[in-house]
Amino acid sequence: MSILAQIVSDQRKEVSLKKAVVSELQLRDMPLYNRKTHSFSSKIKETPMGIVAEHKRRSPSKPQIKLQSRAAEVALGYEAAGVAAMSVLTNNQYFGGSIEDLLLARSACSLPLLRKEFIVDTYQIHEAKAYGADAILLIAACLTPTEIIQLAKTARSIELEILLEVHNAEELKTAPLSSVDVIGVNNRNLKDFSVSIETSVELGKLIPAEMVKISESGISSHDAIKTLEAVGYDGFLMGEHFMLHQSPGKAAETFIKNFSL
Repeated sequence: MSILAQIVSDQRKEVSLKKAVVSELQLRDMPLYNRKTHSFSSKIKETPMGIVAEHKRRSPSKPQIKLQSRAAEVALGYEAAGVAAMSVLTNNQYFGGSIEDLLLARSACSLPLLRKEFIVDTYQIHEAKAYGADAILLIAACLTPTEIIQLAKTARSIELEILLEVHNAEELKTAPLSSVDVIGVNNRNLKDFSVSIETSVELGKLIPAEMVKISESGISSHDAIKTLEAVGYDGFLMGEHFMLHQSPGKAAETFIKNFSL
């Protein structure tokens, strides 16, 4: 079984357990559920560089990034740095995150927040709204086009935007683009975990010009951003490059300020 298949299997089990503890109805009754959301896609388009800065403690390929980081503190730093939005990894087993990280980030900043999770059930979408998200991630590699459409419909019904992540031309070809708000091209090869921005360069040519598109993974230089902006990318999801610093917010601020120098 691939690591992605294992994660999805574990996620389905976790969702079943959560449903038994907190019902969807209870999620809908939580204070943040009815808050007016911020537009994730618009903020990416409106903000220079369109940086989506990520909070990530670890990953399957890097078991120690910043294990003791505090989501609220990182959120404050990112907002002060001038990023477009923040991505919050909420998967605990493989990434060391939690749904509470999303809540803490929401309490600390007014940035659009993306819940980055392996979403396989509408329950997780309602959970995202209840804990302060403005957008959700759907991963084409672990969902069928029909599932993407169904999950996206639920998200839009409660005013959450959708970032659909693809890894290759086949996923992009079958992706229901009209159902999502942002297309994200992940530069990481899921088979060997290698990273190349050429993935974004090539797939960028196939994405309709009117779509908001971001490049994800392996972006750590101004040159990479200039290359990708030249082929039409509106934003860039950056996590490890900032999280490996003592102060992720200061790292993001320096990166953004130095871009035009």
